[in-house]
Amino acid sequence: MSPARKSARRAPAARPSSSAGAEPHLPSEAELRRIAERVLRFSGADETEVEIDAGVDALTRFANNTIHQNVAEQTLTVSVRTVFDGRTARATTNKTDDESLRRAVAASEALARSRPKDPGLLPMPGRQKYPRLQRYFPATANATPNDRARAVAAVVTRAAKDGQTAAGIFSTGASAMVLVNSKGLFAAHRQTRAEFSVTMLEGDSSGWAKANSPDLRQIHPQALAAAASEKSAASRHPREAEPGRWTVILDPAAVLDLVGSLFYDFAGTAVLDQRSCFNNRLGKKVMGENITLRDDVTHPLQSGAPFDGEGMPRQRVLLVERGVPKNLVYARATAKKMKAKSTGHGFALPNDFGEAPMNLVFDGGNTSVQEMVASTDRGILLTRLWYIREVDPYEKVLTGMTRDGSFLVENGRIAAGIRNFRFNQNILEMLSNVAQLGPAVRAAGEESFEMVVPAMKVRNFHFTEVTKF
Repeated sequence: MSPARKSARRAPAARPSSSAGAEPHLPSEAELRRIAERVLRFSGADETEVEIDAGVDALTRFANNTIHQNVAEQTLTVSVRTVFDGRTARATTNKTDDESLRRAVAASEALARSRPKDPGLLPMPGRQKYPRLQRYFPATANATPNDRARAVAAVVTRAAKDGQTAAGIFSTGASAMVLVNSKGLFAAHRQTRAEFSVTMLEGDSSGWAKANSPDLRQIHPQALAAAASEKSAASRHPREAEPGRWTVILDPAAVLDLVGSLFYDFAGTAVLDQRSCFNNRLGKKVMGENITLRDDVTHPLQSGAPFDGEGMPRQRVLLVERGVPKNLVYARATAKKMKAKSTGHGFALPNDFGEAPMNLVFDGGNTSVQEMVASTDRGILLTRLWYIREVDPYEKVLTGMTRDGSFLVENGRIAAGIRNFRFNQNILEMLSNVAQLGPAVRAAGEESFEMVVPAMKVRNFHFTEVTKF
C-alpha cells in the first residue's frame, strides 16, 4: 500500500476497556464533542484543531477448517494540531482525562513553536455543510462472536464435505470520529464495517472470494465460500500456458488490484511535483472511449466520511471522461498554488502527500463475466492478483502475480486451470484495450481498500513468465 493511502486515516492506538469483561463501547457524537471542546479550552494557540477517532473492532480468523482466533479491541485517539504565526504541528494521546489532554496540547504547542514557518499554510476553515450519508448499520455494530462463528462453521463444514481446506477472516466493527477547530468547524461521521474473506485450498489448486460493506446484511459468507470452492475445484491439475500477450478477463477484484494504483496520480500535488503519470497527459486521450472514472463519496456503494482531513466537504469530481483525464483533486493549499478550487480531498495536516481521491467509481457496462468467457476464443480468466509493485510510476507499469483461480479459456468456455503467471503491464495501455465491461460493483482486492469497478475483458495483457507458486 502506498504511504499516502496509509496516511489517509491514522490508525488509532489501542485503548483497553475500563473494566475486565466490559462490553466495547463506541462513544456517541456528543461524548466526542465534549472531549474536543475540553481540548480547545486548554489551548492558547492562534488556531487549534482537534480530531478524535474511536473504533470498536472484532475479528474471527479460521484456518485448516477450524476457528483459531477471535480478537476484539476498542480504540480511541485524540489528535491536536495547533498553529502559531504560520507554524503548525500535531500531537496525539489515547487518554481523555484532563491532565493527558493538557499534555497533548502542550506537546503540540511546543512542537509548533519550534518549527519553521510554512509560507503555504492557510487559516483553518470555518463552518461547512456536508451531505448526509447513511453508513452506520446496527446489524453490523451489534454482531457478536457467535454470529461470526456460525457463519464460519457453515463455510468450513462445506469445505470438509468437498475435501477442501478453508482459511480466512470474518470481521465486524464500527467507528466514530469528530473534527473540530477553533474557527467554529464541526464535522462528525459514524460508520460500520464488515468483511469476509475465504480461500479454499486443495493439493494443487485454490479459490478465493472476498467482500466488504458497511452493512453486514450485504455480506453472504456461504455464497462467497461457494464461489471460492468452485474456483478451487475447477483449477485442479493446472496446465502450464505460455507467457506472452493474452486476452484476459479480469474479475472485479483483479481490476481493483490494478487500477487502484492510479488513485494518487490524480492528486494536484503529484502533478505539481511532476510525479504523476498524468503529467503532460491531462486533456489527452490516454485510455479507451469506454473508460469514465469519478471520485464520489456519496455513491451508494462507497464508504467513508463526507469531508476531508481539514474538514472540507468532499466534492464529486469527474476524473476521466471517455478515456480523457479531465480533472484533479485538490487540498486547499494545493488548489491555491495551482489556481484551482479545493475539492475536499486533503489529508490531515501536516502531511507530505497533499491529497488523493479516496472514493473511486468506474462506469460499468452490461456484459457478465460468463458472457465475456463465451465471447472469447482463447484467453485467460483471472480471479485476483498479489505482490503488485510499480516498475515505472511515470508510465504506470506494474508487475505482480496471479493467484487463487487462473483459468484457460478456449472456444468460449473454461477449459482448465493454469499455473500462475507474473505480469508486466502498463495500466494506461490496459485501459486503452478494454473490449467489454461488466456492471460496476463494490469490490475488495489484495489491498485493504475498496472501489466501485466492473469486470473487464482486456486485449494484449502482458504475461512475462510462469511462476513457481
